[in-house]
Amino acid sequence: MSDFKERAEALDSADGLAALRELFTLDDSVYLDGNSLGALPRHVPARMQDVITREWGSLRIRSWDESGWWTAPERIGDRIAPLVGAGAGQIVVGDSTSVNVFKAVVAASRLAGDGRDEILVDATTFPTDGYIAGSAARMTGRRVVPVDPADVRGALGPRTAVVLLNHVDFRTGRLHDLPGLTAAVHEAGALAVWDLCHSAGALPVGLDEHGVDLAVGCTYKYLNGGPGSPAYLYVAERHQAVFDSPLPGWTSHADPFAMASGYAPADGSVRGRVGTPDILSMLALEAALDVWDGVSVDAVRAKSLALTDFFLECVAAYVPEGRVTPVTPAAHAERGSQVSLLCEDADETEAVMRALIERGVVGDLRRPDVLRFGFTPLYVGFADAERAARILAEVLAV
Repeated sequence: MSDFKERAEALDSADGLAALRELFTLDDSVYLDGNSLGALPRHVPARMQDVITREWGSLRIRSWDESGWWTAPERIGDRIAPLVGAGAGQIVVGDSTSVNVFKAVVAASRLAGDGRDEILVDATTFPTDGYIAGSAARMTGRRVVPVDPADVRGALGPRTAVVLLNHVDFRTGRLHDLPGLTAAVHEAGALAVWDLCHSAGALPVGLDEHGVDLAVGCTYKYLNGGPGSPAYLYVAERHQAVFDSPLPGWTSHADPFAMASGYAPADGSVRGRVGTPDILSMLALEAALDVWDGVSVDAVRAKSLALTDFFLECVAAYVPEGRVTPVTPAAHAERGSQVSLLCEDADETEAVMRALIERGVVGDLRRPDVLRFGFTPLYVGFADAERAARILAEVLAV
């Protein structure tokens, strides 16, 4: 164990991102649940105090103009854009991930050609994506075809309208081939919609580079926007003029304050808006994004892979043989920024995670038998990884 501790110390000393940890509100626990809820950036409370007391308390209605509330969805979208490889003017922030999945899938279905009546959906997807896709299919007269991401290429055909996939599997942490699958979808004449909830802020995405049509994502995981912070919708510039949202709310109108009875969509990413923005959550997110100033996503990815490699090595060395099995791929090209371990005794999974949390290692689980550990490179270090593996071994040895 002393060898791993020494290696962790050396790796932390050489880590160019290590100083970013001081930007967050953390205690002496090992927080490995940033893939569910990111840590609080230290400066956000002061920013929110100003929003509440001055912008809302003093300026009141004037803040829609004077404090930039009205333009926040697009302004913050442009802050997120570089983190997912998108140019300006293609991302709008607002609503939940589920609502944005609905907008994206229905709009993509409406863009698809005649005779295309199938929506391919990741069979291992986060449940809501499947529920929403089912509703979108009923609404547009199509049918859902569940398919494993590994089998997408073989399932594509002349009837495929839309393919909805997760960039990173929420259970296993498997990273799917966004460039290759997007190209295959396009070759089949269909549109690709990607869910980026478990990849944005953890690894390069390349939406523009790889020709993604539409994408959605949350902001409360690796982007640290806070619980329930608003999601975002990406609509590639080439689709914006014909993007037909199934939720044409008043704030996406070309002239919202005309209060016209007929709907005329605005230009650009504004078309993705629906109702009045959730200003408090949105401005907390905007402040939280400050921690990304000057940070390279490539550097984040390099540290993420190094952290997860080191954690897996420590687990293999420390944990009694046969107690857990990694289900996260070993290959870097197939790994997100979490490590999922299959607990061989499914009945003890919840007890193991409770014991870890009681001893200061905060992860989570997915029933019935998966322990999840999320590695957020902005504030997780190599000593954290070593400590987590060591305590896991102690818990499993009992």
